[in-house]
Amino acid sequence: MLTTTTIKVLEPGELDDALVVLDRDPVANAFVAARVQVAGLDPWRLGGEMWGWYVDGRLESLCYAGANLVPVCATPEAIRGFAERARRQGRRCSSIVGPAGPTAELWSLLEPHWGAAREVRRHQPLMVTSAPAAEVTPDPLVRRIRKNEMDVIMPACVAMFTEEVGISPMAGDGGLLYQARVAELVGAGRSFARIEDGKVVFKAEIGAATPKACQIQGVWVDPDHRGKGLSETGMAAVLRYALSDVAPVVSLYVNDFNAAARASYRRVGFEEVGAFMSVLF
Repeated sequence: MLTTTTIKVLEPGELDDALVVLDRDPVANAFVAARVQVAGLDPWRLGGEMWGWYVDGRLESLCYAGANLVPVCATPEAIRGFAERARRQGRRCSSIVGPAGPTAELWSLLEPHWGAAREVRRHQPLMVTSAPAAEVTPDPLVRRIRKNEMDVIMPACVAMFTEEVGISPMAGDGGLLYQARVAELVGAGRSFARIEDGKVVFKAEIGAATPKACQIQGVWVDPDHRGKGLSETGMAAVLRYALSDVAPVVSLYVNDFNAAARASYRRVGFEEVGAFMSVLF
C-alpha cells in the first residue's frame, strides 16, 4: 500500500490539529505553541506561516516559518519537505532554531543553497525543572518590572542581546520590534530584574509561556556585578515566579560553551534533558 505525503500552509481551521502535534512535547515546543495559542494560525497574526507535513492525510509534523524557522516534531521525511519549501521560497528568517537533530538536518539541506550562516551553535543544552533547589535562596530584591520602567530595563536588554547574539537589536528598524517585544513582556508581568541605584544588575524574562510549560530567557548580570552569585539567586527568584504564576514546568536553553551558566542553572535546580541548535544569519 502506497503512503501519500504532502506539505502545505495550515489554515486557521486546522488549529486543533496543530495543537495536538505541539502537545507531543510541551517543553521543546513551548515557543511555537505559545505563539499559536495566542494568535492562531492566521499568518498575519502569527507573524509567519505554519507549514504542515501530512502522511495519508494526517498532520504529523510542523514548521513555523516566520522571523525564525522552527521545525516541530519533524520526521526526517518532513525535514526534507520543509527544506525544499524553504529553498524554493528563499531565506526570509533571521535564524533557524529547534531540537538539535532535526535542526541540524534542516540546515545541512539548506546551507548549500542559502550560503554560510553568521554563526552556528550546534549544541545548546535544554534544561528543565519543576521544583527549585532548596540550597539556593531566591533574591528578595528581584521583582517584576513595571510598565513605567521601560527606560530602566531597555539598556540591560540591549546589552544582553548584543552580547548573546553578536549584533545590536537596535539595528535595522531602530529597535522598534525589539522594544515592542520587551514592552509586551513587561506588560504581561514576565520581565524581572534587580535594580540598584536606578540601574539593572540582574535581569531575566519568562518568554514563551503555555499552561504546560514556560521558558526563561534573556538572563543577564551587569559585568561589574558578575562573580557575586547574582545569577543563581536571581534565577531562583524568577523560577519561583514562573512555577507559582505561569506553568508547572520551566525550561531554558544555554550555549554549551558557557560552562559557568550551566553549572549555575544546575545549582538552582535545572537538569539537562536534551539539546537545541541555533543557526544565526
